[in-house]
Amino acid sequence: MAGHFANDSEQIDRRTSRSICDAVGERLQQSLRPEPRLPTHLEQLLNELKKRERDTH
Repeated sequence: MAGHFANDSEQIDRRTSRSICDAVGERLQQSLRPEPRLPTHLEQLLNELKKRERDTH
């Protein structure tokens, strides 16, 4: 990052820069992680259970 800023007071050290990059990367991975899907058989069983609950109300 050194040399990217015209004003030396705006520079941060390499360790701080690495920490910021790591934190941003972790948050991006968490927010972009795909939703886990249930196995097809379990999904079918849950759908059947929901259907039966609707039919009894």
